[in-house]
Amino acid sequence: MSEQYISIDIGGTFIKSAVIDGKGKVGEVSKVQTPHTLKELLASLQTIVAKQTVQGIAISTPGKVDIEQGMIYHGGALPFLDKVPMKQIMEEQFNIPCALSNDGKAAALAELWLGNLQHVSNGAAIVLGTGVGGGVIINGALLHGSHFQAGELSFLLRSPENSTMQNVIGYSGSAVRLVKEAAKQFGLAKADGHQVFQAFEADENARTFLQAYCREIAFVILNLQAILDLEKVVIGGGISEQPLVLTEIRAQYEQLRTGNAMLSSNVIPVEIATCAFYNNANLLGALYQLLLQEGKL
Repeated sequence: MSEQYISIDIGGTFIKSAVIDGKGKVGEVSKVQTPHTLKELLASLQTIVAKQTVQGIAISTPGKVDIEQGMIYHGGALPFLDKVPMKQIMEEQFNIPCALSNDGKAAALAELWLGNLQHVSNGAAIVLGTGVGGGVIINGALLHGSHFQAGELSFLLRSPENSTMQNVIGYSGSAVRLVKEAAKQFGLAKADGHQVFQAFEADENARTFLQAYCREIAFVILNLQAILDLEKVVIGGGISEQPLVLTEIRAQYEQLRTGNAMLSSNVIPVEIATCAFYNNANLLGALYQLLLQEGKL
């Protein structure tokens, strides 16, 4: 029987968990609401792990993650995670190995391991959610960066002149913001993604919202391609399940690339696809990080 691991995805709203074997077979996924204090969060994690007989703990978390020390910084949507030595806490509690991964990087690792970045030497995953997260694959391995910050695309500037929050890609590329603003424009009672995309499908005028949004993402992809010369970029996040998103990102990318003579003659087009994994991406990617840490791959 393959070794079993508990993988946990700490999100801003829910904590998801599942037992996964060393080949990536995911068991039943459970979720509980994410607590609002560190004490309550640690209690929830300990309850989740204590229910299972496993050989290791894999955790995906918001924030900047020092994978070597197992330390979380800033905490993203959960600022109380700043400077929490999560790896040490869990290993001391359960006496089994624990590994941490930033949530965006975990999604990229899932694609590298079992998804649409398999066998890709140089690629990237872009995860569209509250902000723009992701991970960069260089020479077949995840790029962490000198400060474990590589792939944090939300921090990219759109213009050198403007220092406001609206000038970062994390704002203009926010899928959550897109849905909220479109719902308001269309007079919807709530920010429902399915209703918003029904409007995009039905009305070409409404689709201009989506076109402008996808142009921002295409802008990011083109700049990544200019710097890194990637083979493939995969798009993740809940919004990526809408076929219109990939179609429009590809169209906007080509418009930007071919609309500039220097770019069209020098920048080789990158393949753009969706991620293979949606809801389970962070769970799988976190486990992949643990398997790498323990020399199991």
